[in-house]
Amino acid sequence: MASSTESLPGTSDLFAAECTDWRLLEQTAHQIFPLYGYGELRTPIFERTDVFLRSIGDETDIVQKEMYTFTDRGNRSLTLRPEGTAGVMRALANAGIPQGDERRVYYLGPMFRGERPAAGRKRQFHQVGTECVGKVSPEIDVECIAMLLHYLASVGIPAGRTRLMLNSRGTAEDREPVATALRAYFADKVGAMCEDCQRRLTTNVWRILDCKVDGCQETIRQAPSTTELLGAPSREYFARVCAGLDELGIAYQVEPRLVRGLDYYQHTVFELVFEGIGAQNSIAGGGRYAITFGNQTLQGVGFAAGLERLLLTRTELGIAPTPLPATDAFLVSLGDAALRRNLKLAAELRQAGLAVQMDLEGRGMKSQMRTANKVNARYALILGDNELERHVVMAKQLATGEQQEWPLAEAGTRLGQ
Repeated sequence: MASSTESLPGTSDLFAAECTDWRLLEQTAHQIFPLYGYGELRTPIFERTDVFLRSIGDETDIVQKEMYTFTDRGNRSLTLRPEGTAGVMRALANAGIPQGDERRVYYLGPMFRGERPAAGRKRQFHQVGTECVGKVSPEIDVECIAMLLHYLASVGIPAGRTRLMLNSRGTAEDREPVATALRAYFADKVGAMCEDCQRRLTTNVWRILDCKVDGCQETIRQAPSTTELLGAPSREYFARVCAGLDELGIAYQVEPRLVRGLDYYQHTVFELVFEGIGAQNSIAGGGRYAITFGNQTLQGVGFAAGLERLLLTRTELGIAPTPLPATDAFLVSLGDAALRRNLKLAAELRQAGLAVQMDLEGRGMKSQMRTANKVNARYALILGDNELERHVVMAKQLATGEQQEWPLAEAGTRLGQ
């Protein structure tokens, strides 16, 4: 029986040394996305279940197998968000944003799926994502992909180490002609495939292409190219996306059976993969979509990147962990009077923006110095009765052992140098 102190499967406790890399990914998002006109949007981590049923599609694995759904005290069916786009679109629709009025937003935060935990796959996982809503253009799709690559490069993952896979889902008018061709292909083959594929032959044949079961892969690889089955307008749209990427020098691989796992996609879909982090090697993905709330349909393009997988990728690339912020000084107090004065000094130094720690238990000098070294302080500032009388503090630089007296009133200035 698991201990009550253990974290639940698929969840993690993150301590300070780990959170430094998380903050790097988050702070980089706050730096890069505004360069493209995006502003942060924070949505609730749970929504009415129909927000996801309507948006994601009831034949997707997320809806059928992975959502955390519960009934609240108001007898409402609620779901912890399994992805970010549906909640963003619900928020924009609720704000009365009409199609044609462009909004650019980005988000960060936890998502929840009841998957089998594995490397880079958690039940509570975290994403950073963007959505450009209200305008439709192949060049907006190109800019979205370029922004993703800009973000990844800024966190240490260069485009040359990833592989961009690209495809088109076409428009709503393309869905049935493509589905008809796929049904004709899979009809006499699906009997040897998994139960999900057998069911999807009649419920949503596009979903067969997203199957991850090994035994189905060879049959799927030989399926008709969905791109070639699209109508002329969709093929032209996709050609302009490819031309835009070529113009920017962005390498990509057209993957005709890439459909992504959600039913709201139209036109462009894409994934970034990084070999070397296990079977779950997709580190980011997205595309263009259309979602209807009530009588309003909003169209947009966006992506989401999994923070856990980005951290795995950084490790695989040999990027050293981001160090903890340095402690500028540890205040050593020799006696009660020094302890009281150091409390005041610590407050003054912290107000000046310096990181300061001190002993508050009245321990001996050796114990305090051991702690100063343990927290990797730059200086130990030692204050006793003698120093108090002369209004000075003994400053010991811990890396070199060098000591010198500083006027107590100048401690902040000296530390800031």
